[in-house]
Amino acid sequence: MDKLKSVLSGEEARRDDRTILETVNEASTLGWATRVKGFVACFVLGAACTILGVCVLFVPRIGLTLFIVFYTFGNICTLCSTMFLMGPMKQLKRMCDKTRALATTIMITCLVLTLCAAFWWKNFGLALLFCILQLVFMSDSYQLCSREAILKMVSLCLK
Repeated sequence: MDKLKSVLSGEEARRDDRTILETVNEASTLGWATRVKGFVACFVLGAACTILGVCVLFVPRIGLTLFIVFYTFGNICTLCSTMFLMGPMKQLKRMCDKTRALATTIMITCLVLTLCAAFWWKNFGLALLFCILQLVFMSDSYQLCSREAILKMVSLCLK
């Protein structure tokens, strides 16, 4: 019956004009309830990983390495959680906006450099510095007040 209605109303002709990307996008869109569930699940997983990372920090020998892995994975999960609410393309466009592009670039670079410092370079002091920079620039990407505070702090340090 729906097929007959679409043919009679002319929607069938419009469906043939769509590109493959539009068809895939239409088929893969999530409902609002599913988006909220995905956001909550991803955000809780990210927060749990971050908290678990802090808890294992004091385990002898491997605690710092586990902290770095859990903390970085937690930040990635938290970042991905907002993609459920906005959609991945809108999230990437906002992250690459000219007011956020520098902070986003530094944050992603710090995510990679944290893992490099921990596993390849075996420099845990540098890895902890990159963890702190992850936190600073992740908050800078999404909170306008923190951007102003960071800029003031940098300008005071440069004087």
